Amino acid sequence: MANLLPLFGPVGPEMLIILLVLVLLFGANKIPKLARSTGQAMGEFKKGREEIEDELQEISDPDSSSSDVEPIVDEDDETETETATETEAEKQS
Repeated sequence: MANLLPLFGPVGPEMLIILLVLVLLFGANKIPKLARSTGQAMGEFKKGREEIEDELQEISDPDSSSSDVEPIVDEDDETETETATETEAEKQS
């Protein structure tokens, strides 16, 4: 089990060397800002990935569509209905 630990990323001296290089490159003040922006970018990436997965799931299984999706209404149909109603009102006048 102890032999598998190094396979899962830098441990011990490797991590110290990486942290030292980061401090030298960016300075101690910018490391928290860098970590925060990296975390935000990862969060946005995860959110986008989940949205795409949801869309692909909806496409592959159309029977389980969510109820919050509004039906698509053709604008031409509404215009014709409004025009017919307006025409009827003009005839009565």
